[in-house]
Amino acid sequence: MSNAKPRLMSIDAFAKTVEDARIRTTSGGIITLICVLIVLVLIRNEYNDYTTIISRPELVVDRDINKPLDINLDISFWNMPCDILSLDIMDETGDVQLDILRAGFKKFRITKDANGNPDDEILDEESVPVNSDVSIEILAKGLKEGENGECGSCYGALPQDKKQYCCNDCETVKLAYAEAGWGFFDGENIQQCEKEGYVKRLKERVAAKEGCRIMGTTRINRISGSMDFAPGASVNSKGRHVHDLSLYNKEGTSFNFDHVINSLTFGEVPKGAEGSESTHSLDRFGMKVNNRDHVFSYYLKVVATRFEFLSESKKSLDTNQFSVITHNRPLKGGKDEDHKNTVHARGGFPGVIFHFDISPLKIINKEQYAKTWSGFVLGVISSIAGVLMVGTLLDKSVYAAEQAIKSKKDL
Repeated sequence: MSNAKPRLMSIDAFAKTVEDARIRTTSGGIITLICVLIVLVLIRNEYNDYTTIISRPELVVDRDINKPLDINLDISFWNMPCDILSLDIMDETGDVQLDILRAGFKKFRITKDANGNPDDEILDEESVPVNSDVSIEILAKGLKEGENGECGSCYGALPQDKKQYCCNDCETVKLAYAEAGWGFFDGENIQQCEKEGYVKRLKERVAAKEGCRIMGTTRINRISGSMDFAPGASVNSKGRHVHDLSLYNKEGTSFNFDHVINSLTFGEVPKGAEGSESTHSLDRFGMKVNNRDHVFSYYLKVVATRFEFLSESKKSLDTNQFSVITHNRPLKGGKDEDHKNTVHARGGFPGVIFHFDISPLKIINKEQYAKTWSGFVLGVISSIAGVLMVGTLLDKSVYAAEQAIKSKKDL
């Protein structure tokens, strides 16, 4: 045992000095106090880092690509009455959802203030929810042979020699005209529309230069495609997607697609999650060119995003983020007024088009503490050791300077 003690003493890295050999100075006391204060500040900062919750993103392949995608939309058109506005969705599979304003969305008439400017805060109390989407075969369902009942005229837009089709209301006649590729205009001289007051109501709204605000949610497949707002009833004819522009063209400069996007999100909107602001990149974004023959395009890159929280009381949230590129051009084409070297294509139809591209990847944002417990302890020890080492060097330098000054005075 006696031999073990000298061996342990020989490897002692913390050799002690004799108490009588230590010299205490006033400058050393001041430096010690400064070091203690600095150590306390650093320990507090380490603790703040340890308790801070951050979100770390991780990129993975999206395994939920087959799940439908919700689009939450709130958009205002300042110079477009609700009666002639339609919304269609087309994807790369060739599927077309015609006039989906008939399902999941609501239209609200926007009035004008005393100066003739649109005022989104003043909405007509008579909101205009649109009926569920149905095909022309159901709307214009005819009478079976020998069956008695009302069978309104389709004015030649559909065959009625055997009453196989019946147009008993204005909406059915309007859709029949679209199927036939005829201009419906404002429905004047069509008995069903005159009787329902559609013609009078439409003329009043056009004269008042009303706008339209559309709010709601629709669900689409996670396939790249487009969503377009355009005037008049829409129909697919001979492989082409067309709109009835008869009334839009008739009214001259009364209509245009100047607009503001109040809100556009995909999926559930995260609240209070870090990075959630990236899901609102088009909120309150608008375009105003005051040109009726103009098309506005938005190219969206949608990426699925999942938020995972530390708190057990919060459930994981699946949503979507998107980036966007905007573009607009006149239908007549030609050189861009601002960029003379840019030449726009010619053709198309007026409206607002959202082109969306769905990414096959997914971002997972996991909440976690900025530091682990071991990282916190290591940071505290490093802070203390570093400050004491610097303090020791500073104390030795100050002491050496004091001794040099003292020796000169003694001389």
